[in-house]
Amino acid sequence: MKLTLTPGRMTKEDLQRLRDVGFDDEQLTVAAQVIGYFNYINRIADGLGVDPEADMTLPVDEWLARKGQNYGDGLA
Repeated sequence: MKLTLTPGRMTKEDLQRLRDVGFDDEQLTVAAQVIGYFNYINRIADGLGVDPEADMTLPVDEWLARKGQNYGDGLA
């Protein structure tokens, strides 16, 4: 959350805490890229006034119940 809300406050200690629980540098790099991409795309969507799709506005319990279903629909 810190990388999203206050990226300028990230420190070497933040990364070290993640290393201490088992993340390696490659995983930290990938995580930072994914987090950065989602922050970017959400800002673009918000800035352009893009409305979320209906499935993106479900209550959390309903979203969790549907999670992982229908991944194969429409695929050959």
